[in-house]
Amino acid sequence: MKKQMVTGLIIRSILISTVILATGALTGCSGHRADAGSVGMSSVPSQSVASEQEKSMAEAKMMDRCTEMAKMKKKMMADMKAQDAELTAQVAKMNKAPKNEKVMLMTAVLTSIVEQRTAMHARMEKMQGEMMQHMMRHMQMGGESMMKCPMMQGMDEQSGDDQKRH
Repeated sequence: MKKQMVTGLIIRSILISTVILATGALTGCSGHRADAGSVGMSSVPSQSVASEQEKSMAEAKMMDRCTEMAKMKKKMMADMKAQDAELTAQVAKMNKAPKNEKVMLMTAVLTSIVEQRTAMHARMEKMQGEMMQHMMRHMQMGGESMMKCPMMQGMDEQSGDDQKRH
């Protein structure tokens, strides 16, 4: 259990560091862009308005995806808590059982643990790929996009919780 918490903390630290570095790199470069359309005065405002509308739509779409991913994460955490409760109940039943039933109940507990862990690893692997794509998309949109993401806000809260536990 401690190993999982340490691994989770390391992964979150790497992700947060990556975000911080990328945000700094993106904000540092953004001031050097020149407007190529500044010569043709009539086309600049219409292009600017159109690009701002596109940007707003992209940000709204991205925030919808952020919210969806945050819900997926909450569901995964709730599922894991439910599985923990199920295992706790199975272990309590095993501990109270007569000696002749304990081996059978131990087998059931062990089987449940292995099945849950295998399923959890597959789910987390899938989500990790989605998270990396999600963060890369935020980086492409700029540093402000990353800071607005509910997933990043959740990571800050989670990091604080992990630090309080230690």
